Amino acid sequence: MLMTAYRWHRPLMLFTLSMVVLTPIAMLGMLLDDRVLVDSPIWFKPFKFAVSFVLYSASLAWFISLLEGRLHRIAWWLGTVSAAVGVGEMAIIVGQVVRGKRSHFNFETPLDTALFSAMGTMVLVLWVVNLVIAVLLFRKRFDNPAQGWTIRLSLVIALVGMGVGFLMTQPRAGQSPAKGVLGSHSIGGPDGGAHMPFTGWSTVHGDLRIGHFVGMHALQVLPLLIALAGRWANARLAWALSGGYLGVTLLVIWQALRGQPIVEPDALTLTAAAVIVVATALGVAWALQPQKTIEKELVPA
Repeated sequence: MLMTAYRWHRPLMLFTLSMVVLTPIAMLGMLLDDRVLVDSPIWFKPFKFAVSFVLYSASLAWFISLLEGRLHRIAWWLGTVSAAVGVGEMAIIVGQVVRGKRSHFNFETPLDTALFSAMGTMVLVLWVVNLVIAVLLFRKRFDNPAQGWTIRLSLVIALVGMGVGFLMTQPRAGQSPAKGVLGSHSIGGPDGGAHMPFTGWSTVHGDLRIGHFVGMHALQVLPLLIALAGRWANARLAWALSGGYLGVTLLVIWQALRGQPIVEPDALTLTAAAVIVVATALGVAWALQPQKTIEKELVPA
C-alpha cells in the first residue's frame, strides 16, 4: 500500500514524507521551547502547516495518479511545482521560528518583508496549480462518476479555501509597513488573544483561518464521504454533498468577515446554517432516489 502511494507522484509523496517527519519535531518543539509568539507556542504554526501539507500533498498526488497520457504529464509537472513550493514555504516558516519571528504579515525588517512577499507568491503559484489540475480532472472521464465528481468539486472548493489567504493580506485599520505588520487572519481585532484549543482559532474575533481550513480539507472529507456511502454513492450525491460543503465553507468565511467568533454565532448565522443543512438534506434525499439511467453520470460536464 505504501509503495503504491509512493508511485502516485514521487516528488509530492517525498514532500509528504518530509512533513510527516516534521510533525513530531514541531510537537517536540512545543514541549521543549517555551517561546510564545502572538499568544501561541512558537512551534504551533509549523505543526499545523506540516499536518495540513501531509493531507493536501498526498491528496493531490492521488488525484494526479488518476490522470492518463498528456493530461497526466501536464499534471505531473504541476505537482512537482507544488512540491517545490511547499518546501520553500515550510523552509521560511521554520526558519522564522528559529529566528523567533512571525512568518506571516511581518514587515519589521527588509528580510522579513522579502520572506513574507515570497510566501505570498508561493501561495499564488499553489492556487494556480490547483486550478489547472482541477481543469485537467474535469476533462477526464471517470468510470466511477461519484468519485469523479467528488474529486473535481473538492478541488473547486479547495480553491475557495485557498483564496481566503488573499483576504488575510489586506491591510487592517491602523496597520502599515512602517509599523511592522500588514494583514491578519483576525477580523474585528488584532491577531492573538483567547483562542480555541488545538486549532488556535480566535474566540473573540472573526477568524479567516476557519474558512481556509474547511475549504482546503474538502480534498479529504468529500472523497471519504463518498467512499463511506458505498452502494448509495452516485454523481447526484456527490453534487449534493459538495454543495452542502461549499455552503459551510462560504458560511464560516462570511461569519469571519463580519468579525464574529466561530463560537458566538448570531441569529443570522444560525439561520443561514439551518438553510444549508436543510438544503443539503433535501439534496441527499434527491440523490438517493432510484435512478432510471446513469448514462449522464458517465459524461463529465
